[in-house]
Amino acid sequence: MIIIKNYGKEYIDRGMIKWNGMYLSEHTEARYNQQTAKLNRPKQKTAMTTQEIQTILVEAYKNSCIVAIQKEERNLDGDYSPDIVGNILGFDELGLFIDHQKVDFDEIRHVEILSNAKWFEIHL
Repeated sequence: MIIIKNYGKEYIDRGMIKWNGMYLSEHTEARYNQQTAKLNRPKQKTAMTTQEIQTILVEAYKNSCIVAIQKEERNLDGDYSPDIVGNILGFDELGLFIDHQKVDFDEIRHVEILSNAKWFEIHL
């Protein structure tokens, strides 16, 4: 806030507030969508060793648990793709099948068991 004295009168300049009305609703919505998308990006999880991944996958398969898998792949912005969540239906020598989606073993960065979590507690 800046106070300007001119001809014996004081004028309080509102700074950037006076320009807020100049934004179109499309601009405001686009900016909000960008901020929301940035906050909702999947976070990088700690990389696990092959032994840790294998131990968790075996336990999840034996107990029919729901797992969340973060793959190593990233998009052009460097963001990780959303976790693959589901039951392990089966596997072969190269990877496993989670709800009819194939995930190769060498693509897995992080895996965790979610079977005890409620649906509303799962954060991807």
